Amino acid sequence: MVAGRGRNLRIPRKSAEELECMAQAGAIAGEALAAAAAAVRPGISSLELDRIAEEVIRAAGAEPSFKGYRGYPATLCVEINDVVVHGIPRADEIVREGDVVGLDVGAFYLGFHADTATTVAVGEVSEAAQALVRATEEALRLGIAQAIAGNLLSEISRAIEGHVERCGFSCVRDLVGHGIGRQMHEPPQIPNFYSPRQFPDYDVRLRPGMVLAIEPMVNAGGAALRVDDDRWTMRTADGQLSAHFEHTVAVSKEGPVILTTPRKVRLA
Repeated sequence: MVAGRGRNLRIPRKSAEELECMAQAGAIAGEALAAAAAAVRPGISSLELDRIAEEVIRAAGAEPSFKGYRGYPATLCVEINDVVVHGIPRADEIVREGDVVGLDVGAFYLGFHADTATTVAVGEVSEAAQALVRATEEALRLGIAQAIAGNLLSEISRAIEGHVERCGFSCVRDLVGHGIGRQMHEPPQIPNFYSPRQFPDYDVRLRPGMVLAIEPMVNAGGAALRVDDDRWTMRTADGQLSAHFEHTVAVSKEGPVILTTPRKVRLA
């Protein structure tokens, strides 16, 4: 989600029944992501990965959240090497040994969306690329661990940024995580960095029933981005690698619950 300045003060909270619907949507999105990730190999096209993800979603009776959303033409966003987000799958875009491939997918089911992403290292990749992917996945887990009822939203941002910077990388600042539910993008905004007074949503007190798409987007070099002529594909401005991980997470009295896996996962 592109970062904005304002905030809608009304943050939707889901009922138990609505959360169950979101868990089912999340399981479908998780299955689609797992299927696409398992298919990543040298020689496969990004368009074929898109086909695999869409087939899983539609076979489950769901719809791709991204396809047609604001004009986006595909089910999957495929983010190869310096692509940060919104890479449009193409038949002539071929995965190669040593690539770092991000995959981002959403599913719409029973009236609700779920959104999830992962980054796959293809074959033998550099130690620096491995470190970037590992740090980004760890940042997601640390951010999710702060999605606790009673915490301020800023605790998620601080946890992610702190880990990323300790690892020597940078958090993207032009894009943020988001609330999710009946709409793909709902309040609040969830920055992966802490910049006092830039986002009023930092002061949101997390409550049971809130559902958050937490998604660190991390660059090996600087945080700046550029946009391709297709007006969708966003790349690192310096051409260095980027990684992206995401889960849809429900805030509950017992702790954060990951919804975008084949089974709901509760963190201790």
